[in-house]
Amino acid sequence: MTAAITRHYLTLGSGASKRRVHYRRAGTGPELLLVHQSPRSGGEYEELMQRWGAHFTCIAPDTPGFGQSEPLAKASPDINDYADAIVEFIAAMGLEQVPAYGFHSGAIILITALKRHPQLFSGIAAGGYCVWTEAEKAAFGANYTPPFLPLPYGEHLVWAWNRILEQAWFFPWYDARNETRMRNAHDDPARVHDIIMEILDAGDSFRHGYAAVLAASRDIPPPDSFTAPVFITAYDGDPMQAHIDRLGEMPASWSAQKVRTPDDQTAVSLEFLQTLPTGPSIEPKADGHQGFITVSTPSFTGQLHWRRAATGAQDVLQVHGPGEALDCIAISGTAIDLPGHGLSSPWPGEAPTDWAPWAEVIAAARAALGVSAVALPPVPLGDPARLFPDFTPDRFGAYLTRAWSIARARHFFAPWYEGNAAHAIPFAPEDIALDRLATECRALVRASAASQFAIALQNKG
Repeated sequence: MTAAITRHYLTLGSGASKRRVHYRRAGTGPELLLVHQSPRSGGEYEELMQRWGAHFTCIAPDTPGFGQSEPLAKASPDINDYADAIVEFIAAMGLEQVPAYGFHSGAIILITALKRHPQLFSGIAAGGYCVWTEAEKAAFGANYTPPFLPLPYGEHLVWAWNRILEQAWFFPWYDARNETRMRNAHDDPARVHDIIMEILDAGDSFRHGYAAVLAASRDIPPPDSFTAPVFITAYDGDPMQAHIDRLGEMPASWSAQKVRTPDDQTAVSLEFLQTLPTGPSIEPKADGHQGFITVSTPSFTGQLHWRRAATGAQDVLQVHGPGEALDCIAISGTAIDLPGHGLSSPWPGEAPTDWAPWAEVIAAARAALGVSAVALPPVPLGDPARLFPDFTPDRFGAYLTRAWSIARARHFFAPWYEGNAAHAIPFAPEDIALDRLATECRALVRASAASQFAIALQNKG
């Protein structure tokens, strides 16, 4: 039986340094901290958490600026800043002597944190550890992390798709030569899509986390140092496997091993982690004004993303429109992402087109959040199938630019697919601000139940 994953927000700091951290939690037993690679989020560990949850309570935060965590309040954070951010999260959670696992960037962040705060960790399993040459660092600095900002007609999405796709073909991604080919190349749209969505969540913040790691120097303590154990591994085809030969002399408590497959890498890492001391168990800590609730109805069981305004009509549950998410609306009360929208769980199987199952979920959310009234969105004008076409990832990433074009056109026409004077609607310049369009495009791509919710609203009468 796999461990169930829950999701939480925890706000750290105050004033200018105040920031929201999003984390996942799963399993039972002693706590294990997992730190993801760039440009991913803690979501990359979901399958691993479901397995390792039989041995540990796995806690996987999104690092600053990635996933649903807010960025650091610094223009160009370095690797020490990301390490200290993890340490701040550890302290806020009340973790002590925690074992940890990190892959690629996550390993660099954790090992840097271990060197700066050795008392916090009982040991680290590292999936790769990079030791860059000065020439590599110079090349990466010039090429690896260009700015990533939305452009009016979605041109940035074409770049992002091909950049992530070719990252699976060449390392570094921008250096397309026979000599730089990846051994484990693929062109799986679903795998590319997972990373694309995390880049869209991060926006321009994604390059800062990358840049910090790519500029990091070898930071292994001297061979005569006494530190918590560190176990570094890398599998065949991982560019970091060659870096095991660059590690040099390490403390006696450190070791490194080349393995054959990704499964071998996680297996030996788990074996190592199970040998480490663990700290006392903790009660999970989370914000009280935002997060995820679990609801169960005859048709749906899953988590709903929610947020409450600091002031306003908090006893009113705001429901976004089809194909939207709570980030798309001005929240004056308490808002949720419906199933198959935003960050909430999808419907099991095909989403319903009659109103009753949606109403049951909304009623369950009202009860869980303690609100008494509901504000529903207007019934959408037009054919739901045309309003919300299929956004299944395709080999060429065309679904992304299709979503962007729709997000833009629906501010000009109602319905958006009738692009003529008879269907023109007024709009304000801020309606097509690039950050707003980026949010709406992301919500559209995530909305697996948009057309069904639109039909349900129409059927509601």
